[in-house]
Amino acid sequence: MSETTTQDGGAPKQALHLVFGGELVDLQGVAFRDPSKIDIVGIYPDNDAALAAWKAKAHATVDNAHMRYFVVQLHSLLDPDAN
Repeated sequence: MSETTTQDGGAPKQALHLVFGGELVDLQGVAFRDPSKIDIVGIYPDNDAALAAWKAKAHATVDNAHMRYFVVQLHSLLDPDAN
């Protein structure tokens, strides 16, 4: 299900989400072991698509306990006053 809030012109508002991940230094933090090796999975048009991509990557790397993937709501960063 995509988010369908409208912009001033009536067009659907984009709810872009970034999915990325990598190997963490420790399991308690969010510092990456080697930031140059961060895996940028992609940018997705809505939360559902981003979660599907996140889930696929998380399941594919389940054997590496230090590997973590994240979903970032880009739309919140691009227009913080809209929330």
